[in-house]
Amino acid sequence: MTAETHAPEIDTRRHFFGKAASGVGAIALAHLLGRDLNGSDASKPALGGLDGLPHYAPKAKRVIWLFQSGGPSQIETFDPKPGLAKLRGQDLPESIRKGQRLTTMTSGQSSFPLVESAFGFQQHGESGAWISDLLPHTARIADDIGIVRSMHTDAINHDPAVTFLQTGAQIAGRPSVGAWLSYGLGSESSDLPAFVVMITQGTGGQPLYDRLWGSGFLPTRYQGVKFRSVGDPVLYLSDPAGISRDQRRTFLDALAKLNRKQFEEYGDPEIVTRIAQYEMAFKMQRSVPELTDLSGEPERVFDLYGKDARRPGTYAYNCLLARRLAERGVRFIQLYHRGWDQHGSLKQGIQRQTKTTDQASAALVMDLKQRGLLDDTLVVWGGEFGRTVYCQGTLTESEYGRDHHPRCFSIWMAGGGIQPGQTYGATDEFSYNITENPVDVHDLHATMLHLLGVDHTKLTFKFQGRRFRLTDVHGNVVKPLLS
Repeated sequence: MTAETHAPEIDTRRHFFGKAASGVGAIALAHLLGRDLNGSDASKPALGGLDGLPHYAPKAKRVIWLFQSGGPSQIETFDPKPGLAKLRGQDLPESIRKGQRLTTMTSGQSSFPLVESAFGFQQHGESGAWISDLLPHTARIADDIGIVRSMHTDAINHDPAVTFLQTGAQIAGRPSVGAWLSYGLGSESSDLPAFVVMITQGTGGQPLYDRLWGSGFLPTRYQGVKFRSVGDPVLYLSDPAGISRDQRRTFLDALAKLNRKQFEEYGDPEIVTRIAQYEMAFKMQRSVPELTDLSGEPERVFDLYGKDARRPGTYAYNCLLARRLAERGVRFIQLYHRGWDQHGSLKQGIQRQTKTTDQASAALVMDLKQRGLLDDTLVVWGGEFGRTVYCQGTLTESEYGRDHHPRCFSIWMAGGGIQPGQTYGATDEFSYNITENPVDVHDLHATMLHLLGVDHTKLTFKFQGRRFRLTDVHGNVVKPLLS
C-alpha cells in the first residue's frame, strides 16, 4: 500500500474517532455549562457543581476567608502568656525548643531572649474568651467566634506556608480551596463568579501570586476572579466605545457557536471554560456595577465598618463588599490583607495592622448576623503561621520583634456551623509547643469542607494517573469545633 492510498484511511479513521468523541463531547458540554447558557432551572440549587454534592446537608453555603498574610503573632492577639514578664531576657530553654527548625533570620543568633507582649489581655463575653487589648472590636463578638489556639503548619517561610493554607500543598500547582469548592459545589449566583478575590491595597508585605487563587489542574473556569480597586473592578468589564449591549450579545452568540463547534471537534475542556467565561463576563457587566455601588447602604453600615469602608481597596471596603457578595450567592470570598510580618518594631507594626483590620472584621460578623446570613456563612480569620516567643535581633526596653513560628498559631472562625464562644486547643507557657488538641492545615480544610456538606475524602480529581484531593491523604474533621 502506498503512502497516497494509506493517507485517506488514516484521515478517515481520525475523522471517525473525532466524530465519536464529539457526541460524548456535546453531552459533556451541555452538562458542564448547565444553566450558564440554557437559562435558569429552578429545580437545581446551584449552577454547575458535581452530581451527588453536597454529600450531606450543609451547615454553611459559602465561605469568607479573611487571610492575614505575614503571620499575626498569637502572643499579641489570642494566646496570652502573662508569665513571660518574669522571664524577660532569659534564654528560651532547649527543653522547649527541642532542636526545632529555625529560619535563617534567627538561626545565627547566639541567644534567644524571651519577651512578653507589650499589650494586655482581658476576658470578654459570657464565654470569657481572652482577647488582646489590640482587638477591642473583635472583643465585642467574643461570643460569636470560636478561637483555635492550636493551629500548626509544616512550613516555616511565607510562600510555602501561604500556599499550604490556600491549596493544601506547599508546592505550587494545586487548586486553591475556592477552586475546589467552585468545582464541587458550583455557584448559587447566575451573574457573579463562584469565587472572588480581593486584596487590601497599599499595605506592602510579602507578595501574593495569582496561583494562590488559581485552579491548578482543574479547568481554569474554577479559578478565582480578582476584583481591582482602581478602574473597572474586573478587567475588560466595559465594552469598547461604540459597542452597544445588543451588538455585544450578537457577537458573543456567534462566538459561542464557533467555540461549540471547536469543542465538538477536539473535546478540550478549556473551550468550555472559554464559553462560560464569556457568558459570565457579559452578565457581570450589569451585576458588578450594581454590586460595587454602595450609595444605597445606610449611614449606620459605614459607622459599623468604619470610615475606610467608603474607599475602594481598603480592608474595610473589601469586608463590606464581601457581605454584599455573600448576599448575592458567591460561594467563596477570599480577602487578603498583608503586612503582619513583624520581625522588628513589632509593637508599632501590629498596632497599625489591628487598627486597619479589627473594626471591619468584627463588623462583617455583626452585619452578617443582623441580616440572618451568619448561620450559613463560614467566616475564617488567620494567617499562615505564628511568631516566636523569643526576640529576633536585639531586645531593648521599648523594641522587639518576632520570627516565624509554625509550631503553633491562632485563628478564629464564626458562623456556618461553628460552635461560638469557645476557645479550642492550648499551648505551653511559652506559646511554643501545642499541649492540647492540635489542628493542622489538612484538619482545617477537612472541617471547612464538612461544614459545606462535603466529605473531603470524596471530592477528588484525577490528574496524571492518580486522584487528588484538597486534603491529599490527610485531614480529620475537628468535631469539637462544630455546633
